[in-house]
Amino acid sequence: MAAYPVRAVFLDIQAEEDAPPIQILISVPKRYHKRAVDRNRVKRQVREAYRRNKAILADALMARQRHMVVAFIWIADELCTSSRVERRVKDLLLRISESL
Repeated sequence: MAAYPVRAVFLDIQAEEDAPPIQILISVPKRYHKRAVDRNRVKRQVREAYRRNKAILADALMARQRHMVVAFIWIADELCTSSRVERRVKDLLLRISESL
């Protein structure tokens, strides 16, 4: 699923009972942002947006006793505001929880 500037790829996994319901990966390709400071900024923005909205997906997974791995991949070559990133991550989490 894509919500420009972020793309989400997810996979259901078999995990132990005490494992967290969601594991995440954040990838910002060097191809889009050559400077590490820019890649780190984008990762911080995505991480914070996920932290604020993770309950959307976590509640849906816990209700169904499922575990998931989610990868957030940056697909834009420009930097975005934190509010825009948060809106897009929230949209992706809603769409993933609806597809369960």
